[in-house]
Amino acid sequence: MPELSDCRTSLLTGHWFAGLPARLQDALVSQARPLNLAAGECLFRRGDPPCGLYAVIEGAVRVGVSAENGKEALLALVEPPHWFGEICLFDGQPRTHDAFAEGPTQLLNVPQAALQKMLEAEPAWWREFAQLMSQKLRLAFIALEEMSLLPAPQRLARRLLMIAEGYGETSGRRRVIHLAQEQLALMLAVSRQTTNQILKELEAQGVVHLNYGEIEILDLVGLRQAARL
Repeated sequence: MPELSDCRTSLLTGHWFAGLPARLQDALVSQARPLNLAAGECLFRRGDPPCGLYAVIEGAVRVGVSAENGKEALLALVEPPHWFGEICLFDGQPRTHDAFAEGPTQLLNVPQAALQKMLEAEPAWWREFAQLMSQKLRLAFIALEEMSLLPAPQRLARRLLMIAEGYGETSGRRRVIHLAQEQLALMLAVSRQTTNQILKELEAQGVVHLNYGEIEILDLVGLRQAARL
């Protein structure tokens, strides 16, 4: 696990953490506990009690839920330097989804009790955590709207753009997205066959290049055109 000073440097590449008051940054880092997960290891399950706030330092966390009929809904792959788990901080209710390490993953965990003590001492900091949650809520509304109104090819192109741009949390844009086609299909609630067909069409147009477990963006303008943005 990297030193906490190195973790802080990584976290500062995210807009949310970088925009926090310095004292709140200090408080989060000082209360954080390092946590290493092996590939496929469970962080928490739907219905588990609140366990604090998490930041991804390396690797990724798969957040979703599995139904009794075997179907899976994948909401997101949470990658560095994103924070997650804030809903339970507000309502104290059980976890809403399952979270598993996508590969070897390194996290920071600020326990629930430490967060509550922090906020009792500094109630003004609630606003910062509300902002973190509102960012996720905004993305959720966008996804619901797109699922209702847009055809699958347009939704897929928009999701690739959002992932490449770190869902608005990071500056710059990634050229290579490490994401399996099956995972992308789960995010969009379409079949893997449909996802593969759309990606193959984008590849034939020179917009993307497909490798095993990753999608390389070759033509950003072309992808934005496919997304109708």
